Amino acid sequence: MPEESLSEEMLKPCAYHVVRYQPNLIRDEWVNIGVLLLDPATGRVRQRWLEEPADLARLRRMHPAADEELLLRLPGEFYRQFAGRELDAQAILDKFDETLSNAIQLAPRKGLLARDADAEMERIFREQVEPLREPRRGVVEIRTRNDVRARAADYFRSEKILRLMQRSVRVEEFTAPGDPMRIDFSYRRNGTRGFLHSVALGRDPGQAKLLAFTAGAIRQHVKHTEFLAVTEREPHRENQRDRFVSKILAESNIRVLPLGDLRKWAHDVAPVLKAESA
Repeated sequence: MPEESLSEEMLKPCAYHVVRYQPNLIRDEWVNIGVLLLDPATGRVRQRWLEEPADLARLRRMHPAADEELLLRLPGEFYRQFAGRELDAQAILDKFDETLSNAIQLAPRKGLLARDADAEMERIFREQVEPLREPRRGVVEIRTRNDVRARAADYFRSEKILRLMQRSVRVEEFTAPGDPMRIDFSYRRNGTRGFLHSVALGRDPGQAKLLAFTAGAIRQHVKHTEFLAVTEREPHRENQRDRFVSKILAESNIRVLPLGDLRKWAHDVAPVLKAESA
């Protein structure tokens, strides 16, 4: 059996915690806000957090006194705790309950076997953290950045290039320490470093401004780059917000790639990515 097939079939033991926010300690109520997934073999801790403005607005409706500043700062704090300390990751997780704010708690640790740790983390996040949305009858509606990113990962996985990409790339090394933004996917081909980020036209067009700013900062540090913004649909010329997004991205030389075109893009780049990783 080819080595690639063997590696894809291997199951790795992992463990994860769901992160809870409990703003009122008197009431036994909480909201799941993130996932921490530990790969014991490498010590790497993968993280996913609520980041959609609509999701944070929902949390504020449920808890009007929610500490939004704490929630926005939390991902960066967790990343700093784990940065460069892979050998201590388990010990750090074990001590979090003693050091975290009273409002932030880790649910009991659970184990699992995973072929793809990133895919498992996305599944756990979707099932246990992301707010439930009512799908249209007979179809799964793609609306949020999480939806777009998950569909993109499916396309990359089907072309067997997801494992060749870096995921959730922190940008603070290019912008400023503490910058919480993460670009969804990064890859290398023909001497160029590519960055691919999800932008939900209908839900969070502000991501286009963040991506445009970040692309400019990265280009100051990386000589050869390309940037792609993956959207849930083709921008509509008659839609003022879509025109704004298209203008912002075009001025920053960022290609808009609707999900309908992403599968072909993944198929076309797959041979190059596989050849360069061989």
